[in-house]
Amino acid sequence: MTELPELNVGVVGHIDHGKTTLLSKLTGKFADTHSEELKRGITIKLGYAEIIIYKDGEKYTSEKKGTPIRYISFIDAPGHEMLMATMLSGAAIIDAAILVVAANEGIKPQTKEHFVALQAKKIKNIIIVQNKIDLVTKEQAIKNYEDIKEFIKSTPYEKCPIIPASAQQNINIDKILEELCKIEIPKREINADPIFLIARSFDINRPGTIVENLRGGVLGGVLKKGKLKIGDEIEIKPGIMVKKANQINYQPLKTNIVSLHKGNESLKEALPGASISIETGLDPYLTKTDSLTGCLVSLKGVLPEISHKIKIKPELFKEVLGMHENTKVEPLKVKEMLMLNINTTITVGTIEKMTKDYIELTLNIPIIALKGENVGIARNINSHWRLIGWGEILE
Repeated sequence: MTELPELNVGVVGHIDHGKTTLLSKLTGKFADTHSEELKRGITIKLGYAEIIIYKDGEKYTSEKKGTPIRYISFIDAPGHEMLMATMLSGAAIIDAAILVVAANEGIKPQTKEHFVALQAKKIKNIIIVQNKIDLVTKEQAIKNYEDIKEFIKSTPYEKCPIIPASAQQNINIDKILEELCKIEIPKREINADPIFLIARSFDINRPGTIVENLRGGVLGGVLKKGKLKIGDEIEIKPGIMVKKANQINYQPLKTNIVSLHKGNESLKEALPGASISIETGLDPYLTKTDSLTGCLVSLKGVLPEISHKIKIKPELFKEVLGMHENTKVEPLKVKEMLMLNINTTITVGTIEKMTKDYIELTLNIPIIALKGENVGIARNINSHWRLIGWGEILE
């Protein structure tokens, strides 16, 4: 299993278009609750599940039949418009995506928003699954297929595969698995300093566990580059929020890696690729209920200082997506507040300075700014954060 090519795949799309059912058929696990992760102890999964795809003759399957071809970590992205920020955090840690469009409902505002978010986050490969074809006539299915073709025309995804399917009836699930095996594995930077993005953090101890049997805090996420191994001394930044005399500061954490896991497999060393979990020597109180989500992890002394200001080069969309009516994206203004999504971090910043090349913002929640990183930019429109563009960190 360790030698198989690994891919992180996000599953995105409008709410109720069948993402959860599709995932359950692809993976053989029905898991739309995160509480399962706690029951399994250390073998936590980021998002939903991971599978090995096997080739059995000409057929692709997630059952243990034939030759193992590829290891896939699936990362779920919420379809609800209120969870757009969470969807962007998911997009930060994926290599490819499945965009689910229900044949009986077609392309919805959130479908468009997720589609553009994938472009903004520079996701190269997507597979479109035209789900719920069992609920429409042949003519409706063909019309919906043509609508999807028209929708992706003149975009980077113009030639992406569109697979008619019914997750409920198990139709063409093998074709989706086959397409996942065709996606080119991105080149991984193994010899760089490690950068691990925390997408979730846990206390895996059951209530009432005696002190001697307590396990350290667990971090779930993706190693973007470099290597991590058991025993490494690591640093977590920005770390935990500390409030003193009405002042809020962030305190980085230092600890050691106690164990590493990928799905149900224990590792001695983790390389970039599939989502993994890191058991640390931290007090589990510090990691419970996703309290370290959005932090970065590296070896001690590698990460830059915490940034309370950020300079980015913005690129705005022509229209605000995710809304039923077409709305033009208005220019940015000094003193405007924006929501920024950087890796798995979500923060809010106020524009302090603008030039034709960049904007400078003061941040409410500090971040670790890595030059060249991608930033999702959202604006508050009618009490909803709407994605209006993306940017690149300059410094």
